Amino acid sequence: MSPLRICLGLLVLWLIAVMIYQTHKPLPEGVSYESPVYRTSQVTFLQDLTYPNGAGGTAQKQQIYNRILHIVDEAESFIVIDLFLFNDYIHEGQTFPQVSAGLANRLTEKKKTHPDMDIVFITDEINTNYNSAPNPLLERMKKAGIRVVITDVDPLRDSTPAYSAVWRTFFQWFGQSGNGWIPNLMSSQGPDITMRSYLKLMNVKANHRKVVASEKSALISSGNVHDASAFHSNIAFEVHGEVIGDILKAEQAVLDFSGGGQLPAYSSEPAAATASGAYQIRYVTEGKVYDRVLEAIHGAGSGDQIDMGMFYLADRKVIEGLLEASERGAAIRVLLDPNENAFGQDKIGIPNRPVASELHSKSNGRIAVKWYNTTEEQYHTKLLYVRHHGGDSIMMGGSTNFTPRNLNNYNLENDLWVQAPSGSELDQNLEHYFDRLWNNKGAEFSLELPAYQEKTNFLKDWAYRLQTILGFTTF
Repeated sequence: MSPLRICLGLLVLWLIAVMIYQTHKPLPEGVSYESPVYRTSQVTFLQDLTYPNGAGGTAQKQQIYNRILHIVDEAESFIVIDLFLFNDYIHEGQTFPQVSAGLANRLTEKKKTHPDMDIVFITDEINTNYNSAPNPLLERMKKAGIRVVITDVDPLRDSTPAYSAVWRTFFQWFGQSGNGWIPNLMSSQGPDITMRSYLKLMNVKANHRKVVASEKSALISSGNVHDASAFHSNIAFEVHGEVIGDILKAEQAVLDFSGGGQLPAYSSEPAAATASGAYQIRYVTEGKVYDRVLEAIHGAGSGDQIDMGMFYLADRKVIEGLLEASERGAAIRVLLDPNENAFGQDKIGIPNRPVASELHSKSNGRIAVKWYNTTEEQYHTKLLYVRHHGGDSIMMGGSTNFTPRNLNNYNLENDLWVQAPSGSELDQNLEHYFDRLWNNKGAEFSLELPAYQEKTNFLKDWAYRLQTILGFTTF
């Protein structure tokens, strides 16, 4: 055998070994975390909605961003924030509310008036253009004394093994910084990007979490504080008490493998203050979200109602779980984003359109599917709501799309799990929210399934399945 063939054979074996290891290696300590169950008397549901105003324009109802600012204002001991997207990059001709700068300003003012307060801002390297260029907002916060931590996602498992093996073998060693020369696909007004940064971007994985915490409360959201995302429809839950300590524990794990130092300590409330209350809550991240999602769906049967609002739905176990729950007699409504738009760029409807078609056809129409009526924004919600006939409701919401990348311990994700008594205030709020959107109460919030079911849907189904198998996708 020639030396060339021997070398090529050894290279192939090496790449296969890298693929196997990087997709199955041990997770960093503290990743895929589940807190104990806590009882509490208060869980607040918040929502952002963009919808037609009936006069040819759009209206917005926005609660989440203002509440984040209030949490910052109310904090007395510490602030810990973890947000996936945080930048003001936009495409030419676009105009959005300057929410990123607004939060940066509020944090820097807080640090100025409370110089001894520990303020920690954790985010993903997408906001530094994968280390091609500094983010002016983050740099301004650093100068104010705020601790900014860019997550090192390399210790996480790889979700695109064929590409990742090549990237880790040949390209990761050269870093990403330098003089960029390739146009910024995220923003025509953003800095140019190095080829090495684009190569890392293609090794798709992220710190996708969205949480804001102080010693007083914590908000777990599906939404980013990001100018180009400012009009997206999102949901959030706000909680108080001992679960904040678990949120800090989960964030400390990120700092431990990202070189971010130590988070402030949380002094828990007296046990009597958190040992009672109508609601049971737990904080879950990464693969633990998956466990609780499947548990909730598998626990639904005759007389129960499953409502799901989702930006991306593509995970096979979740899809099969919905079909099986339908066969058991559960009533199911799924409200999806049409995957039409991404920050001003057109999309082709993958994965939601082929998944919607599958759910409808395989359930013989028992699973009802509708589309959120988006314009240039996204229905960015990630919400599961299971109402048990004669029993408590289960609800989950946060950063996690129901896709392999988000559920299988690849991305960093976070959700709040809640068990609420039927008829409780929170249960009524969730029921009102979903019924309003589904039944178009007050506006045309949702569209029937045929609105986005094209004749070429089977081609998108093949593309979606192929992307899922190969991992060459952002979902």
